[in-house]
Amino acid sequence: MKSLILNIEQKKVLINIAQETIENVVGGKNPANYDIKDHILNMKCGAFVTLHLNKNLRGCIGNIVAEIPLWKTVRNMAKESALNDPRFPPVSPAELKEINIEISVLSPLEKILDINEIEVGTHGILIKHGFNQGLLLPQVATDYNWDRTQFLEYTCRKAGLGTRCYKDKNCEIFVFTATIFDDKVLKEKI
Repeated sequence: MKSLILNIEQKKVLINIAQETIENVVGGKNPANYDIKDHILNMKCGAFVTLHLNKNLRGCIGNIVAEIPLWKTVRNMAKESALNDPRFPPVSPAELKEINIEISVLSPLEKILDINEIEVGTHGILIKHGFNQGLLLPQVATDYNWDRTQFLEYTCRKAGLGTRCYKDKNCEIFVFTATIFDDKVLKEKI
């Protein structure tokens, strides 16, 4: 299980798409369409767009199912993170200059049967039980300095389930990796 490897130029393209999309939709315009020729950016791939304001979470929405090209996933998730994260009001025009953008490009999901396969800091987790599911990106566990058990418990809570749901035999656990980068990449030289 490997996440997509992107070079600096590809990362910059994705960050620019996310930035322009957020500016457009917050300003009441439609997201732009892009003529992307890059083979990697046109691969079908899941991704999350996370927004921070003053180092605090301001929005985070993603798509784990790889149905459309990566650049379109990033564009669509940037719009959703800015306008439709149910935890936050829509991003306002006054916030645009202060918003930081982080993109997580996901590897395909891999079902596991043993929780000891989870590598904290490397893997993200998706937990499914019945109609409930919850996902936490790999960086969340390291940001909060969680161990494997805490990571599992918080993912269960995100799914709206009890913190020990991961021990239930009917619970499915999937892991994935992510290529994670933020808008600081725009300052890097090629």
